[in-house]
Amino acid sequence: MKTNKYRLQSLRIALFSASILLAAGCSGSKEEKAGPAHEEHHHEEEGTVELSAIQYRSVGIGLGAVQPRQLTGLLKVNGLLDVPPQNQVSISVPFGGILKDTDLLQGKWVNKGEVIARMEHPDYIQMQHDYVDAQSQLGYLESEYKRQQELSRENVSAMKTFQKAEADYQSTRSRVEALKQKLSLLNIRAENILKTGILRSIPVVSPISGYVTEVNANIGKFVQPNEVIFEIVDTRHLHVELMVFEKDVPKVREGQQVRFILANESKERLAEVHLIGREISPERTVRVHCHLEQEDKNLLPGMYLKATIETGASQTDALPNEAVVNNGGKYYFFTQLAGEEAHQPSGKEAEADTHEDDEQHGYRFQAVEVGVGVTDNGYTEVILPEGFDRSARNIVLKGAYDLLSAMNNSEEEGHSH
Repeated sequence: MKTNKYRLQSLRIALFSASILLAAGCSGSKEEKAGPAHEEHHHEEEGTVELSAIQYRSVGIGLGAVQPRQLTGLLKVNGLLDVPPQNQVSISVPFGGILKDTDLLQGKWVNKGEVIARMEHPDYIQMQHDYVDAQSQLGYLESEYKRQQELSRENVSAMKTFQKAEADYQSTRSRVEALKQKLSLLNIRAENILKTGILRSIPVVSPISGYVTEVNANIGKFVQPNEVIFEIVDTRHLHVELMVFEKDVPKVREGQQVRFILANESKERLAEVHLIGREISPERTVRVHCHLEQEDKNLLPGMYLKATIETGASQTDALPNEAVVNNGGKYYFFTQLAGEEAHQPSGKEAEADTHEDDEQHGYRFQAVEVGVGVTDNGYTEVILPEGFDRSARNIVLKGAYDLLSAMNNSEEEGHSH
């Protein structure tokens, strides 16, 4: 009896153990089947994105090819406003002196020929005295020269006496002319000294009309010869000075239109390329001189600007703007991978098989990095990767932004797992 009881108990234990092993085997089998599928779902090829049929139709993917188009070239550069050398002057005096008076301040407008300051120094007085003295001697020496010339012609006086009179006259005449030119440098008319007398101070005259930009001396200061006292700029004739990189210089031509915006403005101004520099700076740029279409004396030299040079139309590979997307500072377009053509059922077939279609059909796309150039009239110039088939018609022309968003979301989910 006991033997039968022990045998029955052993049989029950064996059956229970077998059932546990069977359950464990089934569980392991399911995990093995599920594991690879799960891994495949979350490890898609980098740079690709997959859409279901519903997503494909919802986005409205449109395919096409690269198109050759005439695009107007736009060259973006930086620059500043500047003035020609003849419209900017540094004012000084050739002979040192003391600044007696001036009312100039930075920003004041002065006219050409206007007296802007007065200088004084004993040397100015001495120079005028020397001129008057030399001029007086010249009158006497001229009379003596003519008298000796007449006597020499009649052989009344010796030739030596005539030659001495001629030398004295010519020397004094030259001295008078030299003093006259020196006084002219001081803005003094020598002829007026003989009428009005010697001047104690001399005038400093503006050679151009413009705004005062620098005042480097105060009243009572001794100004050294040729030391700059004032700087004046005529801002009515400013020009645009652009810095163009050497690789872009061949695209620039005289007469091309330039559009620019100043750093402190939002409105666009126009200019025209006038001259192209012939020297490359250490920064590998060339200066391009442009004339303003409409001058404005309220503008200031040195203002920074951003400009666009219209370099003309040229034939180039292009895609619609919406087909090219920016991701992390790089540009891409998408291509639909081969064998992933859209299945577009219609009528009753569409209604009956929509669910089945959504489950069975997926559409995969590849992001292709591309270089970009000018943008014009809704199209962007593209520089295709080497070996890319220009005749391919599987480029996504519509829906690229949706694909980029889906690809980024998929990558974020992959990182989170």
